[in-house]
Amino acid sequence: MDSDRKKQIDSAQRSGFRRIEKMHPIRMLLYISMMGIGVLFFILTVAFARTGGFPGEQFELPKFFSVSAILLLFSSFTISKVPSMYRKEKLKKMSRYLALTLSLGILFIVAQLIGWNEMSRAGVYFSGKASGTYLYLISALHILHLLGGIIFLSFMLFKTIYVASDGVRSLIFIRDPFRNMQLSMLNSYWHFMDFLWLGLYLVFLFIA
Repeated sequence: MDSDRKKQIDSAQRSGFRRIEKMHPIRMLLYISMMGIGVLFFILTVAFARTGGFPGEQFELPKFFSVSAILLLFSSFTISKVPSMYRKEKLKKMSRYLALTLSLGILFIVAQLIGWNEMSRAGVYFSGKASGTYLYLISALHILHLLGGIIFLSFMLFKTIYVASDGVRSLIFIRDPFRNMQLSMLNSYWHFMDFLWLGLYLVFLFIA
């Protein structure tokens, strides 16, 4: 029994290593980057939690932080439709979903900036209490990392619009495995940034 179990475990480990070996280096780099980003925000969140938030103060989490969370949820939905549109070769419809996701991403950043203004009007400043500093810092770093996704999303949007107007270019684009991988990576990164913010938002909600 123990021998059979050991063989099953060894077989599963070998299978896992084979999948890692077959993974494209760029995809591997993305996953490593996401792990690094996750660790960074985990450390900052723990540091924020250790400050104790804003005890005894009449401070409420900015309403536009809630709005931004809703916007990102919608953007997760719209970008999740992109791979199926690509597989169905509906590039014009795919470009609309990419454009909608891009718009929601930009609106998220705008909502975050308005949220900063709400915090400053409530007397919470970057150079004030440590809890306020961490709140601004975590939000700003999330915006910075999301901007990376927005830049690549913009590239994919303009590329899709460009090739959709020509039948030959569309065919090459759809049959290109590298484009398929790029869309898959964009989808993964965007979902990661979305759920990362939702996690941060819940921490802010209960600690601030």
